[in-house]
Parts: sequence; structure tokens; C-alpha cells
Amino acid sequence: MDSLVESLSQSFTVVPPTAVPAMLDCVVASTGLSHMSLFSSFLSAFPNLSKDFIKDQTHLELHQCNFLASFVSALCHILKKLGANRNALKSFIWKCFIPLTKMVHSYDVELLNQIAESFFNVVTETNTWEVVEETVVPFFLQSVGHYIGMVENEQIAVYEWSSHTILQSSSGQMNEFEIETQLYDSCPLAISCHVLSFVLSTALRTQQEAQATSKSTLKNGCFDAQKFVGNIMWDLSIMTVRMLSDSLENRSCAISFLLPCIFSSLAFRSFELSVHGKEYKFSRKFFFREIWRCCSMLLSHGPLERRDAYAILSLFFSFTQGCEDVCLSDISEEFDIRQEKEFWDEMKRGLVDKEGLVRKQTLYILRRMLHLVEGNKFCSGISAKLSNGKSSIPSGMTRRGLWAEREAESMGLEKICSSVDRCLNAQQRWESFILLYEILEEYGTHLVEAAWTHQITLLLQSLQAPINSTSERAYEGQTKDLEDIFDWLPILWERGFCHHNPQVRCFIMQSFLGIEWNNHGNCAKLVPDSFIFGPFMQGLNDPVHHKEFGVKGVYSSRTIKGAAKFLRQFASCLNLRTGVAFVRKLASVAKQQSFGRAGLMGLAESIASAACGVQKHNDCGEEWLENKLSDNGEDFLDVLRFIIECSKQHFNPNYRLRVCEKVMETAMCLVCSCDVPLEIVLHFVWAVPQEFTNHGGSLRERMQEWLSGCGKKLCGATFCSTEKLVLVSLYDFPERFISHQCSVHFITYDDEDLDAWAFEAKRWARVLFLLINDEHHVEPILMFIQHHGNSICKQKNLFEAMPLKFLILITSIIRELQIMQERSHSRETTVILEKFAVTFLLTIEELVSFANLSCSIFWSRVVMDDPKLPNSIRGKLGGPSQRRLSSSFTTAVLKAIISTKTVASVLSCCAHFKSDVLDTAFTSLWKFCLKIVSSPTCYNETEAEIFLAAYEALAPVLKTLVSTFSPLALKIIAANSELVLLNAESRSLLDSLVLSFLENINNLLAAGAMVRTRRAILMKWKWLCLECLLSIPDHALKNGVPLHGDDFFFSDAAVRCIFSDLIENLENAGEESVLSMLRSLRLLLEMFYSEKLVSAVSSCFGMDTQMMWQLVRSAWIVHVSCNKRRIAPIAALLSSVLHSSVFGDEGMHVTDNAPGPLKWFVEKILEEGTKSPRTIRLAAMHLTGLWLSNPKTIKYYMKELKLLSLYGSVAFDEDFEAELSDNHDAKNEVSLLEKSLDPELTEAFINTELYARVSVAVLFYKLKDLAKSVLPENNNGHCLAALESGKMYLLELLDSAVHDKDLSKELYKKYSGIHRRKIRAWQMLCVLSQFIDEDIVNKVAPSLHICLYRNNLPAVRQYLETFAIHLYLNFPSLVGVQLASIFQDYDMRPQALSSYVFIAANVILHANAANQPSHLNELLPPIVPLLTSHHHSLRGFTQLLLYQVLCKYFPSLDSITSENNFLEKRCFWNLKSYLEKNPDCLRLRASMEGFLGTFNPKTSVSPAGIFSNRVEELEFECVPTSLMEQVITFLNDVREDLRCSMAKDVVTIKNESFSLDGDLCSKEEMVKTNEGEVLTELHSDMAFDFQKKITLNKHEKRNTTSSSFLGNEESYSFLLEMENEDHLLYQFLRSRAVSMEKLKGNCQNFILVASLLDRIPNLAGLARTCEVFNAAGLTIADARILHDKQFQLISVTAEKWIPIIEVPVNSVKNFLEKKKREGFSIFGLEQTANSIPLDKCVFPEKMVLVLGREKEGIPVDIIHVLDACIEIPQLGVVRSLNVHVSGAIALWEYTRQQRGR
Repeated sequence: MDSLVESLSQSFTVVPPTAVPAMLDCVVASTGLSHMSLFSSFLSAFPNLSKDFIKDQTHLELHQCNFLASFVSALCHILKKLGANRNALKSFIWKCFIPLTKMVHSYDVELLNQIAESFFNVVTETNTWEVVEETVVPFFLQSVGHYIGMVENEQIAVYEWSSHTILQSSSGQMNEFEIETQLYDSCPLAISCHVLSFVLSTALRTQQEAQATSKSTLKNGCFDAQKFVGNIMWDLSIMTVRMLSDSLENRSCAISFLLPCIFSSLAFRSFELSVHGKEYKFSRKFFFREIWRCCSMLLSHGPLERRDAYAILSLFFSFTQGCEDVCLSDISEEFDIRQEKEFWDEMKRGLVDKEGLVRKQTLYILRRMLHLVEGNKFCSGISAKLSNGKSSIPSGMTRRGLWAEREAESMGLEKICSSVDRCLNAQQRWESFILLYEILEEYGTHLVEAAWTHQITLLLQSLQAPINSTSERAYEGQTKDLEDIFDWLPILWERGFCHHNPQVRCFIMQSFLGIEWNNHGNCAKLVPDSFIFGPFMQGLNDPVHHKEFGVKGVYSSRTIKGAAKFLRQFASCLNLRTGVAFVRKLASVAKQQSFGRAGLMGLAESIASAACGVQKHNDCGEEWLENKLSDNGEDFLDVLRFIIECSKQHFNPNYRLRVCEKVMETAMCLVCSCDVPLEIVLHFVWAVPQEFTNHGGSLRERMQEWLSGCGKKLCGATFCSTEKLVLVSLYDFPERFISHQCSVHFITYDDEDLDAWAFEAKRWARVLFLLINDEHHVEPILMFIQHHGNSICKQKNLFEAMPLKFLILITSIIRELQIMQERSHSRETTVILEKFAVTFLLTIEELVSFANLSCSIFWSRVVMDDPKLPNSIRGKLGGPSQRRLSSSFTTAVLKAIISTKTVASVLSCCAHFKSDVLDTAFTSLWKFCLKIVSSPTCYNETEAEIFLAAYEALAPVLKTLVSTFSPLALKIIAANSELVLLNAESRSLLDSLVLSFLENINNLLAAGAMVRTRRAILMKWKWLCLECLLSIPDHALKNGVPLHGDDFFFSDAAVRCIFSDLIENLENAGEESVLSMLRSLRLLLEMFYSEKLVSAVSSCFGMDTQMMWQLVRSAWIVHVSCNKRRIAPIAALLSSVLHSSVFGDEGMHVTDNAPGPLKWFVEKILEEGTKSPRTIRLAAMHLTGLWLSNPKTIKYYMKELKLLSLYGSVAFDEDFEAELSDNHDAKNEVSLLEKSLDPELTEAFINTELYARVSVAVLFYKLKDLAKSVLPENNNGHCLAALESGKMYLLELLDSAVHDKDLSKELYKKYSGIHRRKIRAWQMLCVLSQFIDEDIVNKVAPSLHICLYRNNLPAVRQYLETFAIHLYLNFPSLVGVQLASIFQDYDMRPQALSSYVFIAANVILHANAANQPSHLNELLPPIVPLLTSHHHSLRGFTQLLLYQVLCKYFPSLDSITSENNFLEKRCFWNLKSYLEKNPDCLRLRASMEGFLGTFNPKTSVSPAGIFSNRVEELEFECVPTSLMEQVITFLNDVREDLRCSMAKDVVTIKNESFSLDGDLCSKEEMVKTNEGEVLTELHSDMAFDFQKKITLNKHEKRNTTSSSFLGNEESYSFLLEMENEDHLLYQFLRSRAVSMEKLKGNCQNFILVASLLDRIPNLAGLARTCEVFNAAGLTIADARILHDKQFQLISVTAEKWIPIIEVPVNSVKNFLEKKKREGFSIFGLEQTANSIPLDKCVFPEKMVLVLGREKEGIPVDIIHVLDACIEIPQLGVVRSLNVHVSGAIALWEYTRQQRGR
């Protein structure tokens, strides 16, 4: 027996389970063994046989699985033979079935199913369900319970599945130890759930079969199947609910195994059962409510839980769809999930979820719940509304539009007929909603365009449709009311706004904004606020909607305008209270989201528009109006301020102005300035850029209107009362400000406190002067100033901070007065200024006294050696620099600084007055300066810090004293210098002052008493003070203060000493010091060389080369070390180092044939400028100005000129323009550069990298004007230098164009770097063409013709042509010698010949009257033959130009009277007539409108003409479209249309030939009977029948007497030789055909359909790929493409080795259907909702793969033919691959699978 069992067991590894029963029957019959003994032997041998399987716990091999399945099949077959043997079945369960379930892993599902199916077949046939109920069910329930932590034998459980109970039920012949062993080791959770679901489904199927046979019990009538199903369902439902609330693994098992079988069991019935003596009814309502409770809980958790909840709901609707009638018949007895509001809310959230799987599940649930048939995605309810007739295609529709129309027709989405009833019922609304959602999720842009607007229109028009039919109850759902449908429409809009395709996003946005809400009543207000504040604002922030934003300085877009219009309509539908709340909430979105430039503008305009919509309620007189609208006004104004602050992140001032305008518009509509606290108003006004609210600013009037209340119609206060209230608040501010926080007699403060007070005072002063329009408004402020100014010294002992705050207020007022004085010159302004000046004069004496008292800290020596520093400063060496002083000393020095600064400001404001008080004040300030400068050096950190504060106070004082330099100042300085120079014949007045200043401050720096950060601050004040001191001579000259006798301001030694100190410190200059140091350097250079400042320096010998080398090296170091490329330092560096006074010295450029200091510096700057666009633009501006002033120096800079000429693009730098407008230093330094040569071009191009090239072009254009003044009698050096430099640079650049590696290339890509460099070079050469004269013309012409002969793109060639035209117009004698002879070269390239035709035609057209006849005679005859050129572009180009010539000169041909010329006259007349009237020529000329006749020989070589095409849309080197390029485009379009037309004709001919095949036999019979008649009938089709080759038969060869030409012997022998050759050729072709058949026999059964593709590189690449993988064929739309050179270059003869089938686009569908009938499976490579990932698709052997169009994909009508769609899984951001690459990947995957088989 053992040997038999062993041999049988070995056979089980190869014998399939289905063959095992027959094999066992043969064994039993042949051996005579009993079934029971064989069963016992197998069961005993099982543990030993399964040992090897138990060891391998990872995965069972195929032969192992086959063995187990066959072994179980053998045991189950024997059990069937044994009948209802309970003990045998129990033994099988405990010894084999349960161990096997533990052995099988969860992923061996197929094996488990085989085992379970075999087992339950035995149970069903033998009716031993009670055994299963006693053993299998409790055991697996126990396993599940242990895994989920469920208490055994809960009171509500039917089955007791404790170990003791199971042992009792299994007692008998079984060994209890074996059972306990199995119970101790539980089965895996997934396996247990799987087995239990198998038990339930099998029992349910058994019950249904019993009911079908009218039996309530099974065979022996002792087992109640219905009761068993109810009991197990009860326990499983309890466990399922518990598992759904547990971990992810438990939920997964419940969803995968238990829920499907429970749902299917509950589909049509309820169960009554008894549990521990209690009767229960297990119904759908109970279970479904529990399931929904679990889903609700899961939906409130994370994404994994939500995903499981959607899976549960999907199962719920999948298994309950069939019982809807029962559910609806008695709604009170059933649980209807559609009545749960939470369910609908979750559906809405699911449809817009970011995860695609959740969206698909939600859509599936919605479809199931609404009873929508999924097989027909586009439902009948909608298509019933569509017109049945063919829709006419509108004229002028684009190709994309036509494509969308065809796709829509293939889906049944034709255009809606206007006469059809457009009211949709509830079902149709849902169908329309599902249709639109599926289009967004699954299809491309074209279908969205074709169907979206129509369906949205239907939904909006059907809002008022009543729901009458009772059958619509299932569809009412959430769309029975107007508000409900607007809860669902935003879902579609939101999905459209976040679609992955930007074109779809744009279309959905425009569709939404294009809705005419006025046509739908007040429906606009039904759009949910949450949609507007969320998805709509996010969509508005999407840059894809604002492509035209910022173009030509217009900071708006179509989307922004549409959004503003919609929100205005929306807000106008709201009542006043709701509308105001809506606008405020809309504004708060700015703080919740991060907006881009266009998005922020859209938000600002939307807020303003909504506010205007609310304003229509202005006239209502509600009592609560004033109080209610002031609620949260502070927050609202703060949000508006935040929007303005956000706009400052974007640098363009025009953009910021636009945002501020909209914010002001909103504020004027909804906020009253008097209703908001003054502090909030001050913050809001300060946020608006000051240039907009200053005098002459764009927003000044609006701001004044808002502050005065005249722009606020929602305010109950009148204009006068509002203005008065605001002014009263402003008048009260100073008193509150100076008395705030002054409750103690002495307080300390630091720089932060000072900054905060100054900021507050500036805000107040700005708003004050916005409202002051009359001199009476300033009276309270003047009284305040006079009162506190005259008592400022008395306040010192009362409150320490009050005088300081008062001084801060004075400084803020003076700042606003200075701005007013600069920008306004009205009488009111003058009066106000005078009033303030008079008041200041009354207080100046007191202010000076206070300043003198405060400044005593600077020269008081009573200082503690080691004061205690604050904890925040102690030990800090890095970070923000803080004063290293104790709090008391900090307070004292700050008071001194502020007091002196205030006195200086007051004096600058009153300087135009003549008063002794002012003289006293100025004298006091000069003494202060002299005292600070002459202060001794200190070696203590505290004293050093105090002296640092003194220099900080000195800087503004010096600035005021120098700007108001007067004879009094000169007198004080002279008196100071007399102490040093008593006996000198000439005095240098400022030497002692400046040198003492430098000595003392350098000693302070060298003493080492200060930390590093504080030394940097001291250096800043040092150079600011020195700049002021060095500017004294210049201000003295401006103010008319003369020096006496031989006095000078500086000696030469002092200037050189200052210069040395500057150079020494320049290399290590900090960023805060650089600007003042460079300005000081510029002032020194001016004193060295300026003729105006002859009295500045005594006996100055200027700068030598060595000094200049020191300067340029130090300047270069400081430039490189500066990280930030700010405009002001760069411009200051250029104007100081490359000073005009030094640049004219040629010795500074070249020294001993080596670069001089200036040339070295220019090379370095331009080299670095290639990485810094700002540097090179400013350098180009400054250098071109210097070169124009000093043309002799240009010859040293040919390399640099070439660099500037070939550098740049049209990239914009808005930061540049913004920094110029915002930064006063930047604007001032740029203005000090050399004057721009062309202000208009500078304004247009200064913020682009193109400016370097433009500035060089303007330079040489100006030099040419300068060179024209050269006359023989006037030998001007500058003029000659200008001419020579122009010719030199022309030859240099032309030589580069001919010989440079890049510029001479002929093969280059469009828009590449080489293409750009070529354009830049020839643009510059066009400007330089004016310098061609007799000396160099013979050098220029050959180089020009070399370049013309080369291959160049039209953008380059048009400049070559311009250069040549200008050359021959200026030198007409060369036309006959060079140009006319060129046309005799008949081997010339068509491209070059086209250029010469253009040159010749324009030379004829623009020649002067004297040269026109000769040019016409020399050039017209060689042009005319080109009308017959085989090259289509050359032929068309010649037609255009020749027609222009004939139109201009044909009248002159009338003068020809000789008979010899009469024929010529007739020929030209007929040629002109033909070109004038021929339709094709007319079309060609019409398409060239705007390009013909635009060439102007004068402007074409001027900078304005070359660079005038700069527009924001044109992003390529300012190059206009050339005439030749336009001609080629036109001819290519015509050729494409012709090819399409021919392709359609070919399809028509093939279709006609198909219809003729069926009648071929009948036609042959007709030939026999009536040949003549048949020939007549077939005459129309004979054109398509032709014979390619005639082969003579034997009878024809022998018939030598025939009357035909074969009777000739020579002819016969000749034909015989031809036949022999044909026979050899036939044999060769036959052998080749046999070889090809062998190759075809080995090819794969794979056909690639590429007929939808039209790009040659893709088709050629696919042909090569198909040949590599030996595909059966490749289909293309047009076989003529095989002869294309580009195709052959890429395919590498692949088309000769694979069958290529021509299948036109219109025949693709028929081809696929034919292949499907031949047994091929049709697959498509397309991304759809149901696409199969490529790595999971199993390809059949015979298959056809369809590739879609490059952009649109596979059309819908072809998708319907496909068996399946496959897609390539993608991990990146870009959502598609190139079609050739995709096809190659798919073909390799097919090949890989076939090789594996």
C-alpha cells in the first residue's frame, strides 16, 4: 500500500486535477482496494508528503501547487465514493483541509480556490453541511476573531467558536491532540476570510438551487440551508463591522472577501434567526446602516481610510442595484443612503479629490446610485435633445474646430438645434452632469470644446423645469431645486480649473466667465461662496489664464476682465449687508493663498468690481447702515493694505499702480475714513507707494477724496463733516504722540524706539499733507510747533522723550515740505511753505540752544571707563550693528544726533531767508563741524562709540551746510585756515579741515577700540562726510561764492593725499560705503581736470598712468566683491573710473603696445558683464557716449565693440526699471553717465539685454553723421577719426562673418545660438554699410558674395540682402560688373538666387532717375527666365518682385517706337497682364499684403529701422518676418491643401474600385456579347486601367507575317533580346520574392497602425523600429512619404525590408474591422480611464496596435473599435511621451512577452 501511495503521489505532480478521479477509479478497479483503505493511506501519508512544502514559506512552485490540487482532488473523489461519511469528512478537514489552508499563502489564491471548490463539491453532493457547521465555520471564525481581538462567544454570536466547543463537536474517532494542535495555530486572516466567504457563497448557491427545485431542505431533509446561511451571515456581519473599524489589514480583508458575499446575500432577502433563544431579523436596513456608520467614521480620517470608505460604497452600490424597486416600494422599511446629507457632501468632495482613484470610485458610485447604464457613457437623455440632421460646419472654422466637430459627431454630441425644447428633467440633468465630468476625466481638449458649452447651456436653461413624472424620484437627488444644481455645477468647474491640461483649464475658465448670467435671472447669486473663495480664486491665480498679461504694458487679461464682470453681477444680486460681508471675505483670500503677479492683479480687480456691484444699494436708508458697515472695517482696511504690500514684491511701477488703483476703488466704495481709527488709516495710506500720492501722483486725488469722504457713498456723514473729523484726528495726533509713554520723568530709549517713532511720525505727516489744501488748514500745526519749539529747553527736566518726539515730528514735516516744494509750484504751496518757514524761524534759536546742550556729550570727557552694556548687546560681534553703550549714554547720543539733524533740516528749509538768526544758526553748525573734526583721538570703547555718534550727527549737518554754501561759510572756513597758514602767499582753505578729519578718523579706526561691525559703520560716515567736503567747490561755484585772490580750496598735495586714502580703502569697502567712496573719487577727478573748477586745486598736474592703474585695480576688486548688482554702485563705478576727463587721453588706453589701465578695466567690465546683464547695459550706455565724444579711442576697442554687438536677447528686466523709479541714488547715478545717444531707443530698450547692441548701432550711426562733415578744406581730427573707426569696425566684423567658426556655419538650427549671433552681426553690418567708400568697396563686395552664396535662414538672409542693396545703390557702377554677371551662374543654389532676385529688384526700384534705365537694361532680362524655375519658392518669389518692377516701369516702355522693340513691348505687356490677372498670382500677392513694398533704403540701415520691430510678442532678436519666409509659408500651406485634396481623391478612387470588383464577371460576359457597347460603358473607367509592361506570347513571336512592326526582323530580334533580359530579371525577382516570403514567415504577428501620424521623423523612426523587431507590417496614410529624403535619412532603408501598407485616415476603421475578422486583437496606445498599464497587459500572439495623433490622440470612433487600450506608466511631471518612443516601448514589450513563450 505504501508503495502504491508513493507512486500515486509522485504522479500527482504531473497529472492535472481533472484527470485524477479517472486514474483512481482505474487503480481501485485493478487492485481491488477499498476506497476507505485508500483514503486512510492517503490521509496518513499527507504529513510526510507536505514536509517539503512547509519548509518553503515564501512561495509555492508550479509543480507543488499542481501536486496539492491533485492530491486534494483524489481525497475528495474518494469521499464522494464513501458517501455521507461524517467521520471521514472530519478527518479530512482536520488532517488535510485546515493544514492546507495554513500552508497556502494569501497570494496563492488560485490554489486555494481549487482546494476549496473540491472540498465544497463533496459537501454539497454528500449533504454534510452539518459537519462544516461544526468544524470549518467555528475554526475560521475563531481565526478571524483572534486576529481582530474579538472576545470569544459574544452574546450576540450564533456560533460558539471557543476551542472547548470545537473539541466537543469534533469528538469521536479524531485524536483530540491533533485538533488542539490545529486550534492552537490560527489560520492567516486573509485565508480565513476567503474560506468563510467561500462557505457562505456555496451555501447560498445551494439554497438557491434548493428553492429552484421547491425544496426547503436538502436530500435527507435534516439540514436547513436557509437557517445556515442566516446564521453565518449574522456572525460574519458582526465581524465585518468590527473589522471595518480596525486596522488597514483588517479592513482590506473585510472589503475583499466578506463584504461582497454579504451584499450579494442581502440583495433580495432578509433572514430571521434565533440567537441564544432570542429572535432576530437580519435585514438590509440594519446592515446597510451599520456599513454607512463605518463609512462615515472612515471618511473623517486620513486618505487611506477615505479610500477604503469609497471602496465599501462602490461594493454597496454594485450589489444593491438590482433591489432598487424593493427599496423604493417601501421606503420606510429600507435604509436609503440617498437621504443622508453627509453622503451627498462626501460625493461632492470625492469628485474633486486630488487622488484619481477616489474620483473614479466616486463617479462609479454616483452612476450606480442614479441607475445610469455604464455601457453607454453618453446617455440617451441628452442625445434626444440633439438635432437629427447633419450639422453644417460654420465657415472660417479652424482645423482644430473641425476636428472637435467630427469627434463630437462620432460621440453623438452634435450641435443643438435652436428649435428643440431645452428643458431637461432631473434624469437628464444628472446624465448631462455625468457626461461633462467624464469628458473632463477621460478625454482630450477637443471633446471638451465640442460638448462643454452646449451641456452647460442646457443645464442653466433647464433650471426652471418642473419635475412631474414619479419615475424621476430616483434622479431627483440633489438637483430638484435651483440651489441644488448650483451645488453640483461648481464641481465641474473646479475639476476644469485644476485639469492637468492647460488648454482645458483655459477653456473651462473662459466658458464659466462667458456665461451671460443676466439671461438666467438671479442665478448668479446661487453660485456657492465656497466655490468663489476657493477653486475660482485658485484658478484665477493660474498663470495659464493670463498669457497676454503685461504685454505692451497692459496689466490685465481676458480672464481678469471676465472675473471682474462675474463678481460684479454676483455682488449686485446680494443685499447690502451680505454684499459687504462677501467683499470683505473675498479680500481676506489674499492672506489665505499665495498669489502670483497676475493672480494678485485679478484678485484686486475682482474685489473692486464686487465692491462696485454692492454699491448699487447706496441709496437705501436703513438705520443700521452706519454702525453695521463700520464693523470689522479695521480688518478690511488692513487686508487691503496687505494686498498693496504684496504688490511691492513685483517690481514694475505700472503694475503696482494698477493694483493700488483697484484697492483705492474698493476703499472708496465700502470704507469711510472717519469710521476707522486713525492709526489704521495711517498704515493704509503709508502702504501706497509715495510716488503715487505725491503732488502730481496718479492716486493723489483719489486718496484725497477718500480721506475727505467725498468718494464714499455708503457713509452717512457728509463730505465736510468727514473731512473735518479726519483733520481733527490729525490735529490731535502730535499732542498724543509726544505725551505717549511719558508718565515717568526719565526714560531710556534706543535706535529701535527712534525708528518706530520716526515711522509713526512719517505716516502722520504724509496723511496730513494729503488733506491740507488751504493755508488755514496748517494753523493748528503751526501753533503746535511754535508752542513746543519755544519751550523745548524747558521740557528737558519734565519728560525726557517729549523733546525728542517733537524733533522727530519737525523732521517728518520738513521732509514732506521738501517733497511738496520739488513737485508743486502752485500759489497755495508757496504760501504754505512760507508759513512753515516763518514758524521755524521763530523757533530756530531755541532749537539751536537745545542742540548745543544735547551735543555736550560729544566733547565731555567725564565718561565712565567701563559702563555696563545691556544684555542684548554684550559680547555680540556679528549680526545687526548696535551701539555698544549703556542705556543712558545711548539715550544721550541719540538726543544729540536727532537735535543736530533737526536743526540742519530746519536751516535747509529756511535758507532762502535773510536773517541774523539764520546766520547765527549756520555759524553754530559750522563751529560744531570744526569742533568734531578737530576732536582728539580716544582709546576707550565708550568714547569711541560716542565719537562714532558725533560723526553720525556730522554727516547730515555737513550735507546741509555744503548745499547752502554761502559767503558766511567761506568766511568761517577762511578764518579756520588762517590759524594754520598765517604767512602763506596762497591759501588752500579746506586742506586743514579735510586732512584733520581724515587723520582723526583714521586714528580712531586704527586705535582698535571698536568692534568690527562698528568700524564698518564708522567707515560709512567717514566717506559720507568726505563726499560732502569734496563737493564744497562745486556748490560754491553753483551758489556764486567766489574765492579771493590766489586762494584755492585744495592744494595738489592734499588732493593726492585724499586720493591715496581713497584707493587704499576702496579694495576693502563695505557695501554701505561704496557709493559715497565712488562719488568722492568722481569729485576728485573733476577737480583734477575740470576747467570750471580752476580755483578748486592749486597747480594740479592731473593723474598719471600709475595712479590710474591703482585706481582701476582697486575699483575692479570692489566691483567683484560686491554681491548685489545694484544700479547705483555700477553706474557710480563707471562714471568715476571711466571719467570723461580721463578717457580722452590715449595714453590711458594703450601703453607700449599693451593695454593701458582704461582698456584693461573696460575688458574686465565687459567680460564680467556677459554674466551680469545690468553691468553690460550700463557699460554700453556709458562707453558709447565716451566713444562718440572721443572717436580716436575707438580703434583700441574693436574686440569690445564686437562683444557688445553680438551680445543680448530681448529678455526683459523689470527690476531695472523699478529700481530706477524707486531708488533716488540709482536715478541720480544713471543720469551722471554719458548722455544717451538716442533717448527714444534708450527708453525702449534700456530694460532689455538688447540695449548693448542698440547702443553700438546708434554710436556708429551718429559717427557717420559726424564723418559727413569731413571736407578737404576742413581737416577735423574727430571727423576723420569717426570715419576711420567706422570703416575699421566694418571690415573687422565682416571678416568675422566670413571666417568666424560660428558665423560662417551653414547648418544650424532655427533660434539656436549661432542663428542669433548671425542675426546680430548682420544687423550691425547693415548700420555699418554707410561707411563703405571707394577705398574699401572692393574688399567688402567679395566677402558679401561669399556670405550670400552660403546657406542661411531667411531671418539672416534679409539683412544680407539689405546690406547688398545699400552697397549697389551707393555704387551703381558695380551693378553691371558684379550683380548682372551673377545671374549667369546657372548652378547657383535656389536660396542664393532668390536673394539676388530680391537685391536686383530693389536696386531697380530704388535707383535714382539717372541710373534706372541702365539698371533696368542690365538686371531685368536675367530675372525674367527665373519665372520658369522648377523651384516653387524661387518661381513665386520672382513673380512677386517682377510684377512690382513691371508696374513701376511698364509705362516707360510706351516710349519704345522702334520695330525691333515692339515684340519686347508686347511680351512685357502680356507678362504683366498675366501676373496681374492670374488667380494664383492674385492669391500670392494678397497673402503678401504688408510685406511687399515695405523696403526703405534709408530706414533699413538705421538703428530705428532695424530695431523698430521690438514688441513683447516677438521674442527673437527684433527680427521681422521676411518676404521670402512669408512666400515659403504660403506655398507650403498651398501644397499641404493640395496634398489633402489629392489624398481624398485617392480614397474616393479606391472606394469606387471596390464597388467595381463585384461587377467584374458580368462585365466580362457583356464584352463577349456586345463588345462595342461594353467599351462605351467602360470608357469612363478606362483611365484607371493601364498596362505597365508588354510581354509577347509564343504565338505573337512566331507570327512574322503580321502587318505590325513585328514583321521587321531587326525589331523582332531586338524584342527577343529584351524578352531574354526580362526573363533573367523575372528569375531574379522571383528568387528575391522567395527570400522575402521566408522573412515574412519568421516575422511576428504584430501590425503597427501609424496612419493617424503625419510627422515624417516619427513615421521614419517607427519604420526602423518595426524592422528591428520584425513586425508583420506598418500602415501609413500616404505611401509617397517613403520617397521623402528626410524619411529615408532616418529610416536607413528599413522601408525596404518590412511590408508598409497604405491605409488612408478615412479607411483606418475599415482596416481594423477587417483585421479583427481575421483573428487579430486590436489594441490602442492611449490614456483613458480604463487603460491597462503596459507592464500588466498580456499581449495575444496576433495583434494590431493603433497609435494616435501627435496631439489629439486616437479619435473616439476608433477607440470604440478597440478591444482594449494600454498606457505606459509614468512617474514624472510631463504626461506624455513622443509617439515614436511610445510605439517602440510597446513593440519591445510585445517582443519580450513573445520571446518568453
